[in-house]
Amino acid sequence: MAVMADPPAAEATVDETSFASFASPGGLTAVQADVGFTLPQGYRDASGTVHRDGRMRLATARDELAPLVDPRVVRNRAYLVVLLLARVVTRLGTVPEVTPEVIEGLYTTDFSYLQRLYRRLNLDPAEAPPTCPHCGESLPPEVGGLGGAPATPLT
Repeated sequence: MAVMADPPAAEATVDETSFASFASPGGLTAVQADVGFTLPQGYRDASGTVHRDGRMRLATARDELAPLVDPRVVRNRAYLVVLLLARVVTRLGTVPEVTPEVIEGLYTTDFSYLQRLYRRLNLDPAEAPPTCPHCGESLPPEVGGLGGAPATPLT
């Protein structure tokens, strides 16, 4: 019998208050360093427990650079996203540690959700949206790359 570690929700959510800027004591504006989220499906662990609520922190330069020398990324560049998400997802339900194996075990819906959340949290909002290399038209945000792995191949 599966046990629910997190209460079920109708849809995936993000704690929007985490994206808000706030004034710090010298008048400078700071951004909160992490956000809460609820996965659409949830990660099912070996005991059948479903974990949906979690936290993701802002990525550092080291988070994006360190996986580049991992042999799994050298063999398969797409694996970069798995390692990157494993570094920035700091909590997922009651899972003791969010490892690459946990990220690999996510349903595709949840994996895509975390990729979109990562882009929303970490990419520069002033940056121009991704464009098609052939016609120059804007691409939907979901098509743009994460961790340097573009979805549109250059030919």
